Amino acid sequence: MRFLAKVSLVFIILWMPSFLPPSSKSPLCPLFAWGNEDRDFGDDGKDGINGQAGRRGRDGESRTIFANGSPVNLDLSGVDGEDGNDGRNGRGADCGRQPRDVNYDLRAPDGGDGGNGGNGGDGGNGGALTVYYQNLADLQKIYVRSPGGRGGRGGLGANGGEGCECRDTRWEIQTCTGTPGSPGYSCKTERFSCTDGRDGRDGSDGSDGRDGQEGTLTLINRTEPLPEDQPTANPTLPELNGRVFNLSLNQWYTKRGAAGLLAPGSIIADQYREFADRIEASFKLVWNSDRPIADFYDQRVNLNLKQDKQIEFSLPEEVWLEATTSVQAGITQLTVTNAILESEATQLTRADFSGNGSELQFSLLDLARKSDLIDTYFRIKYRTTSGSDRNSRFEDYRTRYEGNIPAELVTRNQNRFTLALGKLPIRSEFLKPGVAVEIELVATRTFAGHSTEQEITWRGEIKR
Repeated sequence: MRFLAKVSLVFIILWMPSFLPPSSKSPLCPLFAWGNEDRDFGDDGKDGINGQAGRRGRDGESRTIFANGSPVNLDLSGVDGEDGNDGRNGRGADCGRQPRDVNYDLRAPDGGDGGNGGNGGDGGNGGALTVYYQNLADLQKIYVRSPGGRGGRGGLGANGGEGCECRDTRWEIQTCTGTPGSPGYSCKTERFSCTDGRDGRDGSDGSDGRDGQEGTLTLINRTEPLPEDQPTANPTLPELNGRVFNLSLNQWYTKRGAAGLLAPGSIIADQYREFADRIEASFKLVWNSDRPIADFYDQRVNLNLKQDKQIEFSLPEEVWLEATTSVQAGITQLTVTNAILESEATQLTRADFSGNGSELQFSLLDLARKSDLIDTYFRIKYRTTSGSDRNSRFEDYRTRYEGNIPAELVTRNQNRFTLALGKLPIRSEFLKPGVAVEIELVATRTFAGHSTEQEITWRGEIKR
């Protein structure tokens, strides 16, 4: 009996490693790590391929004709959309051979999913017909077929492949430790199972394509071709200079009953357009600014001719113009006297911080050199440390004055601004030499109804 117990224990130890992965280094520990995990066997089936979508049908030909009373027969039909292809079946699983009497749960392979059917292609739209005429009765000689093409049918979804079933669904394995008959000898029984693989999902059918729309009718009661309209334009400022820019807009009535105007049996959309009027207007730019218009070579103006025959224009936000607008004899005229760029209004920089006491001054320089055109207003937050001790500069700054700087305390000499800070209501002890100062300045710059702000922050010390 002892001999048999030793033999069976040796068999268990030698038998276990055959189920471990090649990278395992211990024959025992991985067994307990995997004891509760499902392990696959066999190979899952491959999914089927989706069906290709059908192509959209071609639109019908669009035609323009002049009605003169002669019979006309037109086929402007849209082409049917192509059918979508069917999906392909998913493949069944490769079941292989189910391992027997293993000490872990098993899962059989799944079948592949079926491919989806391809969508049907949309039908092409019927062609548009434009008719120039003088006599309305001549339209009765025009027979037109302009239906939309039918949408293609969606392809069918394919069947999923079959999954595998387990041959053995449940089994038990008994493992023992110790020597039979000894106090430490014990055995336990573990139960394991196999889960059947699932069948692959069937593919979904493709959707049918939409039918194309019927062609449209446009009627123009005139003999000469109607010029295309140009109600909008986007020229640059230099392109506008020295020329009259013409805009035009064709106006239309929208009516119903198109088929009743044409030969009996005609197929066309019920709603149609009829030419009403053509409006034209012009835009002119007069550049009277001393600044060269070439400086604005990349700035575009949006022009839009509206139904009331007025031209609406808009400038880029970057362009600030001092200008007037007038309308005379169908010409909208924009006369420019001065022009700057918004970016040129925010190019102030500190030039100097000098003096002390009531003579303390803060100077700024306008690098863009546009201060003769731009109105400027200043707001300040004047902050200092508590005293003139050198170590005090590391303390927190406290506000000593916050508010607008009165115009009488601001002096401009060409493009240089001097702010008389010593004349503000600030206690004299915070204007003394050696005091650490923090200045937060906000300059409001306005020109021709436009406005922007620039913030300037500076730290320093009042000179001794």
